[in-house]
Amino acid sequence: MTTNAELHERYRAVLPSFLKPLYDDPISIERGEGSYVWDVEGRRYLDFFGGVLTTMIGHANPAVVEAVRNQAGKVLHTSTLYLSEPMLELAEEIAALSGIPDARVFFTTSGTEANDTALLLATSHRKSNQVLAMRNSYHGRSFTAQAITSHSSWSSTSISGLAVSFVQGGYKLRSPFRDLDDDAFTRAAVEDLQQIIDMTSAGDVACLIAEPIQGVGGFATPPDGFFGDFQKVLANYGILFISDEVQTGWGRTGEHFWGYQAHDLVPDMLTFAKGVGNGITLAGVVARAAIMETIEVTSFSTFGGNPLSTAAGLATLRQVRDQDLQGNALRMGQRLRDGLQPVVERNPWIAELRGKGLMLAIETVQPDGIGPDAGRATAVLEACKDHSLLVGKGGLYGNVIRITPMLNVSPDEIDEGVAALAAAIDAS
Repeated sequence: MTTNAELHERYRAVLPSFLKPLYDDPISIERGEGSYVWDVEGRRYLDFFGGVLTTMIGHANPAVVEAVRNQAGKVLHTSTLYLSEPMLELAEEIAALSGIPDARVFFTTSGTEANDTALLLATSHRKSNQVLAMRNSYHGRSFTAQAITSHSSWSSTSISGLAVSFVQGGYKLRSPFRDLDDDAFTRAAVEDLQQIIDMTSAGDVACLIAEPIQGVGGFATPPDGFFGDFQKVLANYGILFISDEVQTGWGRTGEHFWGYQAHDLVPDMLTFAKGVGNGITLAGVVARAAIMETIEVTSFSTFGGNPLSTAAGLATLRQVRDQDLQGNALRMGQRLRDGLQPVVERNPWIAELRGKGLMLAIETVQPDGIGPDAGRATAVLEACKDHSLLVGKGGLYGNVIRITPMLNVSPDEIDEGVAALAAAIDAS
């Protein structure tokens, strides 16, 4: 039998050093079923991370497996040079759900590529390389996406052809405006946005890109309406708004299908990825036709929208819609929050429990203030694994535990996860 340790040794020998497994003693997930996975040594874990929010409606979901199996028996790849019914059907459904008028959909293979495409469209449409992004943001690992990432531990380079200015985001805990109530916090952030435009731009800014809830940034969650107030300023200059829905999309917040819908606005573009194929590589950008058709030359993504991925995407979307998994995310998210709240309140080194739906996080700090305590977060992460629970880690200082169960998680599984988290926190 292959062991986790043997695989870790091979991992270190052949992969780059910037790839880092999650645990001190990493595990290899051999198979999964629903909310559970098993490693190569046969140990079972409750999965509350889903490969970074990517397995969204359960491992080996029968509907997705059947769709992939059926499509694999027909044709795996054709590209957009040919007409693909699964691609067209999924594009039609996403366009209708996007809320964007006269929408066009372009499929890619990852959220990074989707955000890269959105920036290409915005800068071409506005004929400007000036971009606004949010502090504490993360948008991907490409050369372009790194330029709009305001997260030093994930920034590979400062070299860019974009002129980027970063504005106050929704990470209230570490903001200079943290003592303000939500309305005053939003007003202060809007004033910061206006000042950034006045002081750092040369006019004709192309766009502002923002995550409705910041993913790698530790699920920093702005007040509802925050970005709607931002858009009122942006509209005065014709600046486009891009909603990065890579982690918030398709019902995870419970309250809405898209994260932007909490903010009383309709974006000019949105991007999606992560869980939309329930583990199959699938992503894309939705934009108003006038913006999408800024590109007049022939262009395509070799693997974006391939029949296998879009078949998985259709099956995933229909499960989310037909089984009201958005509603389940709302109900189970509240159950998860209610279960964790007493644990948070009795531990002075947990600054807050935040997020929405099945996208929650706890931030660990020094007990006498808000100084980050990454060591404590690592201890909680390892203790969760010891209690057969998989969660994630993130945040600017690596001091945030990210908790993202499957959208079809059951009440019993939520209770099992809460018990494991409570035991792990108490042991840390």
